Parts: sequence; structure tokens; C-alpha cells
Amino acid sequence: MSRVSRRGFVRGVGLGGGAIGTGILGPGALAAPQAAGAKWAGPGAVPVTLQVNGKVHKLNLEPRVTLLDALRDHLDYTGAKKVCDRATCGSCTVLVGGKAVYACSVLAIEAQGKDIQTIEGLSRGGTLHPVIAAFVANDGLQCGFCTPGFVMATKAFLERNPHPTAEQIKQGFGGNLCRCGCYMAIRKSVLQAATEAKGGKNA
Repeated sequence: MSRVSRRGFVRGVGLGGGAIGTGILGPGALAAPQAAGAKWAGPGAVPVTLQVNGKVHKLNLEPRVTLLDALRDHLDYTGAKKVCDRATCGSCTVLVGGKAVYACSVLAIEAQGKDIQTIEGLSRGGTLHPVIAAFVANDGLQCGFCTPGFVMATKAFLERNPHPTAEQIKQGFGGNLCRCGCYMAIRKSVLQAATEAKGGKNA
């Protein structure tokens, strides 16, 4: 059995994950099968139509592209933040068909034919949406990365429960995390928004 020096092993890791570089696997053993002349394997881009904030966008995307990546990288809707990218923190929350969803866990192709609303679509004519205004008034943010997700989750929450109690708010936002720990201010923001939005029915 051939001996491999430490330096040779490290060099092999850099070139091909270690296995190929050290000869454990032959050249090309891990390569994906490709047709002759193809640049990559797998499905290519397909037509995808998304309706975002009332505007129709026609795109060509690979089927694996998430709604979050489509919004941020292809349509420049950067309000929804890419933080955990694991459907855990809620910073990418948007509304799809009126329901709050983690945009990082929904494929763009799955969102076709549904109304998609991001934080960019809430305020109109220079007037802040009541939910956004409430977050500003109560300092319901610090670094701001989680704020768009909380705002969109609040809009969906108040449409389901226009007159929430403090305990219902605490339980209702378990899927959104604030790394700065602004939960008390966020809950005050939700309570104020419930009052000013008159039942959470404002568009």
C-alpha cells in the first residue's frame, strides 16, 4: 500500500476532497454523468412566472431555485433576508396566498399562480403600513435582519387574529427569532399594530 505524506494528503484535499487526490478513488469517480458537450448535469432553466406585490415577473430559473433566491437574486426584492437558510429563523418570511411562509423553504416554481407579498409591497404612496409604523414607534428592531420577517409574520398573524392577547402574541411568533433579543419591543409593536390596523385588515 502506498504511503501518503501529510503534505500530500492536504494537497489532495484541496484538489478533490482528499479521496481523489490520494488515489483512493480513481479520477472522475465522483463526477456527475454528463451528456457529450454538456456544461452540467441535471435540469436546466425553465419558464417561471411570479406575481410579486401585484406585478407579474417572467423568469427562467432552474427548478431547484428557492423563492427567496428568486426574489433576492433575480428580482431585487431584498427585504426578505437570507440568514439561516434552513427554515428556522423566519427572517425570510413572506406571504404566499395570504399565508406566512419561509421563502427559503419554498421553490419558486411552487409559488406560481399565487399572490406573493414582500415587505416592499406593504407601504404605498409614501405612507407607512400600520405594522411598519408600529415597529418604528416601539423600536421593535436592532440590527434589522429579522425585522422584515417579523413584519410580514405580523401582518399574517393579525389577519387571522385581529384582537390578540399578549400571550397569544408570545405563542404566535415562535417561528421567528430575534438574535438581538428585542422580543418585548416586538410584542408591543404587534399590539399597537392590532389597534391601528383596525383588525389587521388594511392592505
